[in-house]
Amino acid sequence: MTTPDQFVGVRYIVDDVQAAIDFYTAHLGFEVRMSAAPAFADVVRGPLRLLLSGPASSGARATPDPAEPGRNRIHLVLDDLDAEIDRLRAAGLTFRTDIVAGPGGRQILLTDPAGNLIELFEPAHHPAEPAPATR
Repeated sequence: MTTPDQFVGVRYIVDDVQAAIDFYTAHLGFEVRMSAAPAFADVVRGPLRLLLSGPASSGARATPDPAEPGRNRIHLVLDDLDAEIDRLRAAGLTFRTDIVAGPGGRQILLTDPAGNLIELFEPAHHPAEPAPATR
């Protein structure tokens, strides 16, 4: 079991480890923790440790069959979703969905070079509840 001061790890199966490193570091603010490209890399952003497993890695070989990217995704919280979308579009990235809004906030999905999903999320800013009346 991890302790609160450890990274939370997510493994993404990718077909090109270097392309994934370049994508996550150039566009989403991750830093390389360790690279054994072309087999594997470990990139981090805050407490998130993203394990990028290429075809030659043990993590990818442990997958029973070459699964297509699923609906699971990493979730990155942003202060200004519109500015981030503009920045990423200017860098030539395209999005998988349009912005979706709900009571909790707004989100949009993009994919990494291997097709794995990334959710960019801006929480809703709810006005403070009024203080109860006093007598």
